[in-house]
Amino acid sequence: MTNAGCGNGTADRLIRAIELFDAANAADPNLSVADGKSIAKELCYAQRMSAMLERYAPEADEVVRLAVRAQHIERWEIPRSRYPLTRAGYHKWRTTLYGFHADRAAALMREAGYDEDMITRVAAMLKKESLADPATQMMEDVAALVFIESYLADFAAQHPEYDEAKWCGIIARTWRKMSPRGQAFALTDIALPQALLPLIKKAVGL
Repeated sequence: MTNAGCGNGTADRLIRAIELFDAANAADPNLSVADGKSIAKELCYAQRMSAMLERYAPEADEVVRLAVRAQHIERWEIPRSRYPLTRAGYHKWRTTLYGFHADRAAALMREAGYDEDMITRVAAMLKKESLADPATQMMEDVAALVFIESYLADFAAQHPEYDEAKWCGIIARTWRKMSPRGQAFALTDIALPQALLPLIKKAVGL
C-alpha cells in the first residue's frame, strides 16, 4: 500500500488514515454486493478505488492514495434528493459534495497525524480545484475506470428508458474525463461490460 522507501512514520499515518476513512464509510446504511457478500456501499467503492489505483498506477504517491480512498467519504450524508432534479441542481450537489469530502478527509487526516500541507494537497484534489494537476487527473482516471468496470452495467440496468444516443453521451463524457493513459488502460486492462461493448466502442470512436 505504501511506496518503497517510505519511513515507518509515513507508513503508519497512511495506514491509520485509511483505517479512519474506512471506519467512516462502514457506517453507510446503503449496501453493495461484492464477491457475494453485502458491504457498506461507500466502503466498497473506496476499496475498489484503491484496488484500481494499484492496478493502474502502483507508483502513485501518498497524496494520491489518500485522495483516492477518500473520494466519496460519507457520500450518503448529502443525498441527491436534497437538490432540484435539474442540471443546475446536479452541479450544485456535486460541488457541495466536493467540499464535504475534503472537509471530512481533512479532519480524519489530522486525527491520523498529518500536517496541514499534506491535508491541503489532498483537500485540493477532492475539491477538484485543478484538473490540470497530474495527481488530480490520476484520481479522475481511477474513478472513471472503476465506474466503467464495476458500476456501468448496473447503472444501465437501472435506466432502461435511455436510448443509444443517451448512452453514447454518458460514455463519451466519462471517456473525456480520462487522460490518454487512462483511456488506453480502459481498453486493455479492465473488464468492460460485454453487453455494453458495442455502445462503448461507438461512443469512443472505435
